[in-house]
Amino acid sequence: MTGAHRLTGAAVRIDDPRCGAWTAASGVADRRTHRPMRAGLRTRIASITKTFTATTVLALAAEGRISLDAPVERYLPGLLDRNGYDGRTITVRSLLRHTSGLPDHMDTFDTTDEFRFRHFEPEELVARALTLTPPKGDWHYSTTNYIIAGLIVEKATGRTLEDEVDRRLITPLRLRDTYWPGDETRIRGPHPHGYVRDEDGSYTDYTAFNTTVAWAGGALISSPRDVNTFFGALLGGRLLPPAMLAEMKQTVRADPDRVWEGAYYGLGLIRTSLRCGGAWWGHAGGTDGFTTFAGVGPSGRRVTVMLNENAPTLEAWNDELDIVQAALCEVER
Repeated sequence: MTGAHRLTGAAVRIDDPRCGAWTAASGVADRRTHRPMRAGLRTRIASITKTFTATTVLALAAEGRISLDAPVERYLPGLLDRNGYDGRTITVRSLLRHTSGLPDHMDTFDTTDEFRFRHFEPEELVARALTLTPPKGDWHYSTTNYIIAGLIVEKATGRTLEDEVDRRLITPLRLRDTYWPGDETRIRGPHPHGYVRDEDGSYTDYTAFNTTVAWAGGALISSPRDVNTFFGALLGGRLLPPAMLAEMKQTVRADPDRVWEGAYYGLGLIRTSLRCGGAWWGHAGGTDGFTTFAGVGPSGRRVTVMLNENAPTLEAWNDELDIVQAALCEVER
């Protein structure tokens, strides 16, 4: 990736239940100092946060504290009651699957600078989304869905989403690199800088960021090791009862323009066919300066690909996906 597409840096970590861990990295973590990229660095995992949030919702559903088929209105009365939207017709399940018919509050911003250093309350983000017209089609990727899911977790538990995810997932799995940054714009500990390549070929450093704009749908900081640990535990049946994991894997076809070709979306999980047979389950996350892909194959092999520059072309994006395919197919044959 750093050669063919001249991306700043890339790192891969593979964890295999039979062969152990393998890591590789190329390029640099910092364009100014030329510090080399490493697979052990922390990064912004963006929308992979959605899988953490969905897992927490499903764990609460397994305990009978949230009903997947209950309307949002039951938990958050009056939140979705303007501009033609109706919280009585939108279910928790439809939020997690992106079939709620809600637009994405991220589409209310014209530039990153409008939100990069601002604090947002979740309710403010929902209100912004409701100013937009409903999206077309049965499936529409919307971070707003997960903002609402996070609020439902808080209502059902009486705790913050951050505390609930910490106690159910981060602490038990010993995810030492994974945390909620809140309003903190820096990344704690060793990390790469994240870059966006401008049209003139120059680079803008987007490492510093207030991620409250994405909260339950995209705020977490983590590392390839932790992401592989989390997905291994989730798909290995350690975090949810079998029936609830099966619910999570009930998918619908996703819009390839919002995810990628051949993707099917469940409840916070994406299924994609492997070219060597079977399918991989996982998610991807992208924000200004950082892109992460994470997946688990049929044998339990996990891979996380971390990049500190956004793909400048569709070809580069597809090549990043091909790394996941190659890493998982190598052992699945």
